[in-house]
Amino acid sequence: MVLDALARGERYAALHPAFARAFAFLASTDLAALPTGRNDIDGDAMFVILDRQEGRGRDRARLEAHRRYIDIQLTLSGDEEIGWTPLAACASADGAFDETKDIVFFRDRPSAWVRVTPGSFAIFFPDDAHAPLAGQGPLVKAIVKIAVA
Repeated sequence: MVLDALARGERYAALHPAFARAFAFLASTDLAALPTGRNDIDGDAMFVILDRQEGRGRDRARLEAHRRYIDIQLTLSGDEEIGWTPLAACASADGAFDETKDIVFFRDRPSAWVRVTPGSFAIFFPDDAHAPLAGQGPLVKAIVKIAVA
């Protein structure tokens, strides 16, 4: 997991071949003007999901993990908090892995919580279980999904 400000996103370009393009997109696009839901950048290789919803709070935030995609979750507005724990520490899946949606949920609780303030992002790799939407009140986020391979 990585937590930083969008203004420093370029320093993470070496972590994945598509990160430079993803951070350039985030920095140069009027994200708030995009429609809610999926917006393609490069088909299934890279797309952004605009998420506008209420925070659930820590008690209702669920750990999740993905196999095919890396998440770059950028908070645009609101009070976002995201839980984190290493995937290897998750012992209690809450259902089977959904291949179509590339997601599995866990009953485990996060081992750490991070504030992702407006203008900041968190990167979650497939070995990072994360519990988004743990903040309070209305949240607007851009979630770039980047194919691992």
